[in-house]
Amino acid sequence: MAQGNLFDLTGKVAIITGSSRGIGKAIAERMAQHGAKVVISSRKAGPCEEVAAEINAAEGEGTAIAVPANISSKEDLQRLVAETRKAFGKVDIVVCNAASNPYYGPMAGIADDQFSKILSNNIISNHWLINEVIEEMKARKSGRVIIVSSIGGLRGSPVIGAYNISKAADFQLARNLAHEYGPDGITVNCIAPGLIKTDFAKALWDNPETLKRSTTTVPLRRIGEPDEIAGAAVFLAGPGGSFTTGQAIVCDGGATV
Repeated sequence: MAQGNLFDLTGKVAIITGSSRGIGKAIAERMAQHGAKVVISSRKAGPCEEVAAEINAAEGEGTAIAVPANISSKEDLQRLVAETRKAFGKVDIVVCNAASNPYYGPMAGIADDQFSKILSNNIISNHWLINEVIEEMKARKSGRVIIVSSIGGLRGSPVIGAYNISKAADFQLARNLAHEYGPDGITVNCIAPGLIKTDFAKALWDNPETLKRSTTTVPLRRIGEPDEIAGAAVFLAGPGGSFTTGQAIVCDGGATV
């Protein structure tokens, strides 16, 4: 029988964007719990430092660092990777979790700058960050790339259409990169959450009527918690996920079945 824990991340270094709250925070906490060094990153320094301090208190000093970065800035993402290497020496895992959705309504009403921002932050920023870490992963013949997409990328919507378009593109980004970097021992996958109880998705669950509409047809009859997405991320980052690449793992309580 094979030795070792399928979810052991000891000695690994993970960058998680959008990790000062919600799904990103849960992923960082769980990866740290499984032995990884984690880099907490979002736009504002204060919340990042708070999360890093919480993780260090729970898992031991030096487990987490905070490196604020705006995903819309290529220079910020370059600095994020540089600071990670300075602190931990390498990057083994990158989780592209941060995303934007500045518009809620029909496609006919979206402003050009809003549409551009959604596509840039949810697709191109992922491309930038992955490119910053991929060469060292190729040199090591080892690396894990995880993109947090959405079940929105699998279906239409009258109110979050542009966001869904960007999330569908993330599935294809993962498939393409899985092809390109598979020979180098790098896996690239998406996680596609359904409705999760986060501030980001608040418009979809905060109102009891909306919540009821959102969960009535879901087999599990409820919305998910950030931790339930973190489980998929730990799987994909660890030994257990080593033969999974180019995939979209759907975690949605059965909403899409």
